[in-house]
Amino acid sequence: MKKVTTLIPAIMLLFISCSKTEIDNQAKLTTDSKLATANSTEMVAQGNTTSGSKSTIQAYYDSSIFNIHFVEFSAQAEASQIAHNKSINFIYQSDPGLPNNQPFVSVIDAIPGDGFNPIWREVQIVFNAGFTPRQLFSDNEVLAAASGTHPEITLNMTNEVYWCPVVGQKPATGTK
Repeated sequence: MKKVTTLIPAIMLLFISCSKTEIDNQAKLTTDSKLATANSTEMVAQGNTTSGSKSTIQAYYDSSIFNIHFVEFSAQAEASQIAHNKSINFIYQSDPGLPNNQPFVSVIDAIPGDGFNPIWREVQIVFNAGFTPRQLFSDNEVLAAASGTHPEITLNMTNEVYWCPVVGQKPATGTK
């Protein structure tokens, strides 16, 4: 009973912080995924994150740009998410950025209403030799660039996991 009692505040925090669509999608997770999400969210709520703070960043989804909160889980919570949460989404990033010191805007593979879960595992994009780094605008474009006999990019799965609820879409001026 003690374990259930400690999970209730974390589950409440998760539900309060998500939109109705996110709650509906969260309800579809398996029991193990729910427990892993609740435990990890509780760790974030207690301040047990790598960064210790939340920031808002922009990310592309199907050529539209969205704002997302961006909080990294603790190493323990990341390992738990990777081991138990079968509904983790992917956030594609390229830390080296683009030519002329321009940032690479992250790409996400889901939004509320499209298989969304606010838990994201980072996948690093590395541009292969002979290809100039460029902005990619959708997960389909990322996967296409990583395929073929001479792929433009290599995808490196990381062990970094983030809580990233989508908080709004930027006006149309930010689209491709």
